Amino acid sequence: MSRYVVQRNGVAASVEELAPLAFAGYAHFTAAQVRDGGVRGLDLHLRRLRVASEEMFGTALPDERVRELLRAALEAGGASDVSLRAAVYSPVGEFSTDEIGPELDLLVSTGPPADGPAGPLAMETVEYERVLPAVKHVGEVAKTYYPRQAVRRGFDDTAFVDRRGRLSEASIWNLAFWDGSAVVWPVADVLGGVTMGILRRRLERLGAPQRDAEITLADLPGLAGAVVMNSWTPGVSVNRVDGTSVPEAPAFLELLHRAYEAEPLTAP
Repeated sequence: MSRYVVQRNGVAASVEELAPLAFAGYAHFTAAQVRDGGVRGLDLHLRRLRVASEEMFGTALPDERVRELLRAALEAGGASDVSLRAAVYSPVGEFSTDEIGPELDLLVSTGPPADGPAGPLAMETVEYERVLPAVKHVGEVAKTYYPRQAVRRGFDDTAFVDRRGRLSEASIWNLAFWDGSAVVWPVADVLGGVTMGILRRRLERLGAPQRDAEITLADLPGLAGAVVMNSWTPGVSVNRVDGTSVPEAPAFLELLHRAYEAEPLTAP
């Protein structure tokens, strides 16, 4: 029988080890959907953890060590389809300016597989810019607070607009748009998601047009589609942003899903 696990450095995590981490906020992570024991874009997940560790801690776990610990968690659980989360942190902890040593800890947890909402989604915008936007770090209250407020006002989730009026990303999603012939990636300071990275390289191999552009709310009426994406899914349709309707674009969604599924599953 399969089970879900929480391991610290390859060993089942104890209550004593987990207690100090319960509300700790100085760490970074990556999240993935494991299918048939494999992960799409494994190289991108490893790079994300490596680059973020170097930024936050000045050092990083070797890729092979990370893969070893991911394998240990998957083998311990015994399930071939799971949601996986790998978080890197330092034993020094937060609220400390002590020098961080060479050793970092990796907390790997697994849970039920997820595919994301069916959509389409109505998004409420809010002006917000994440700290260290290129790092997938923990402890961001905005990713929960603003969507909860949006739902109370009849929306499904929240999209962020930066101080220059550019649509950047959404609560736990990257954004992408469709101009009728090309995929449009918004230009702003955002977290480059792994799914986004997979799609960009697979779309290029398919010869599908794509471009980068600054997108504001005023640009939405001229666009032919919009989606959100994350580790759950390569695309969920967005049909409204604030008071502006956005056309649903089945061909756009089909293209994104086809590109994503062309990425091979790689076992850690």
